Amino acid sequence: MPDLKQIVKAYDVRGTVPDQWDESLARAFGAAFVRVTNATAIVTGHDMRPTSPSLSRAFAEGAAAQGADVVEIGLCSTDQLYFASGKLDLPGAMFTASHNPAQYNGIKMCRAGASPVGEDTGLVEIRELVESWTAADDTVTVPGSDAPQGTITQQDELQPYADHLNGLVDLSGIRRLKVAVDAGNGMGGHTVPTVLGGLPLDIVPMYFELDGTFPNHEANPLDPKNLVDLQAKVREVGADIGLAFDGDADRCFVIDERGEPVSPSAITALVAVRELARAKADGEAEPTIIHNLITSWTVPEVVREHGGKVVRTRVGHSFIKQEMARTGAVFGGEHSAHYYFRDFWRADTGMLAAMHVLAALGAQPGTLSALTAEYDRYAASGEINSTVDDQAARTAAVRAAFAGSPDVTFDELDGMTVTSRDWWFNLRASNTEPLLRLNVEAREQAVMAEIRDRVLAIVRG
Repeated sequence: MPDLKQIVKAYDVRGTVPDQWDESLARAFGAAFVRVTNATAIVTGHDMRPTSPSLSRAFAEGAAAQGADVVEIGLCSTDQLYFASGKLDLPGAMFTASHNPAQYNGIKMCRAGASPVGEDTGLVEIRELVESWTAADDTVTVPGSDAPQGTITQQDELQPYADHLNGLVDLSGIRRLKVAVDAGNGMGGHTVPTVLGGLPLDIVPMYFELDGTFPNHEANPLDPKNLVDLQAKVREVGADIGLAFDGDADRCFVIDERGEPVSPSAITALVAVRELARAKADGEAEPTIIHNLITSWTVPEVVREHGGKVVRTRVGHSFIKQEMARTGAVFGGEHSAHYYFRDFWRADTGMLAAMHVLAALGAQPGTLSALTAEYDRYAASGEINSTVDDQAARTAAVRAAFAGSPDVTFDELDGMTVTSRDWWFNLRASNTEPLLRLNVEAREQAVMAEIRDRVLAIVRG
């Protein structure tokens, strides 16, 4: 019997195909999704991975067998699926493994209005149902339903998605910008031409061909090596800005005119300022901004300077969305370049964040590096991954090493965060891989490097 705990993570399903999961399990997930959400209709979409169409169709068949009508929007970005869930007011399922290598696939699920399905909001129940239907010989038998067979129909939501985004950020009046875009052979190659076409933007496309084998580089812009091509292109063509999307195009990384990465924390602060101003213009006295615990100290500082309230939360889209719903936050940002908008059903959309940056850049004559300088106040390591055999033991060893340090505090909201007056670091176990993820920030570069190297020596020792 497959160990579903290995593929059902904190906020999605993710594993290798076909050894960890396949169409039979996808069909069972579809049936379980309908039962847990009590859905009479759902919407599904998928990315460009070779296994995505068949897995998505099997899920749809499982859902229809339980009596739910299924609207398939086909090839789409994850935020396009969230748009469809919001617009159609239907639970949704997106088939993607985001930035993971080609042999992986997964499911990101949501309730109607793009409300998240995570471990505390239905994902455990879905897993337990599928487990109950899976025999020791790996056969999956889903019980029948008294409901009539649901229908499976197709619907194109790309243009409505583009129209919605352009209704939220008006780029028609900005100065003309040259924009290099690296889609990484992912879904950005599908959405960028429609969303940004016809605007005062000269798009320089890179790797727009949809190819789930990722022939050029992994579609994971969090890894610096995957930004090298875009950085070179920005310098080569004299672009004003570079944009790098991950595989399912729900994240966007930004490169300035020098070819240097702009930290997601700086982008979070920049967009927060714009969203605070808009919310205040609409009469909100103290709008709320969400940030996860790995974003820079700069983010809460900037938000407070612009009259906003900050809420710190753990990493992961389902947790951010829950906090946004609870607090009514107008915007949320993560260190991993996930950006969440109240006007987008509290869902994450890299495209909308990119449009905000383009709007801010195009509304003034200066460079992007000058524009973002005020949002980059501290020395940061970026996220550093270490493969380990025992995540808990390595974390405990780091804790022991810093436990005796003066003026140090610990918190365990998500992983372990260790904070001193001049620095902080977070060490967090990956939900999807055997990794420990380290982020360090300090007031001075030398201090950041010292703390970073000290922690890594213990983690990798």
